[in-house]
Parts: sequence; C-alpha cells; structure tokens
Amino acid sequence: MFDGINLVAVAAAAIASFIFGSIWYGLLGKAWMKAAEIGKEQARPTPAVLGTAFFCQVIMAFVFAGIIFHSGETNIRNGIISALLVWIGIVMTTQIVNHRFQGKQWMLTLIDGGHWLGVFLVQGILIGWLSY
Repeated sequence: MFDGINLVAVAAAAIASFIFGSIWYGLLGKAWMKAAEIGKEQARPTPAVLGTAFFCQVIMAFVFAGIIFHSGETNIRNGIISALLVWIGIVMTTQIVNHRFQGKQWMLTLIDGGHWLGVFLVQGILIGWLSY
C-alpha cells in the first residue's frame, strides 16, 4: 500500500508547505487576525502549536502522496490535478461549512482557503516532481 510513496518527497513537501504557510500568514497576518476577530496575543503561536502544525503537514503530505500515487502516474501534472480536486472538493467545502456555522467572515474563508490551496499545490508539485 505504501511502497509507491517517496518518503524524501513527503519530507520535502511537508517542509516546503510549512514554509509556504509561514510566508502566507506573514504577509496576510493582519488581515487574517481582523477576519478571525483575534488580537496579536491570540495569534502568536507557541512552540507546541508550531510543532503540531508541522506534524500535521507531515501526515498531510504522506496521505496526499498516497492519493496522488493511487490516481495513476505520480508526476507534477497529477500532483497539481489532485491538489485542485482535494482543495475544492474537501478543504474548501469543509471550511465554508465550518466558517458559516461559526459566523466567521468570508475574508477568513478566502485567506485560509488560499493558504490550503497553496499548501496542496506545493505538496503536489514536490511529490510529483521528486517521485517521478
């Protein structure tokens, strides 16, 4: 089941997508805090939160590599297509439902959704490229 997953690609995808997230929220941090209705103190991540986030990126990259592998040939094209399908069909639908029930602003959904699109594209491209 896991013999088609390149663990080097998974590690690279997890690291790169974590860095992408740091850049994304570094650039959009103020807009995100406003949309999430939180202050600077609440937005400041602890080492435990950062560690949990990175661990989740590793799990995500591993599972996503399995999805790409099972979709056919593991390459950049399939990585991008899988990223778009998972993002629009699972991530965005989940976020839209959650944010609407939580009464959050659409801007929060757009900022967080853009982050996850970037994460899946980075992971899909790296997994596809390094596993080809």
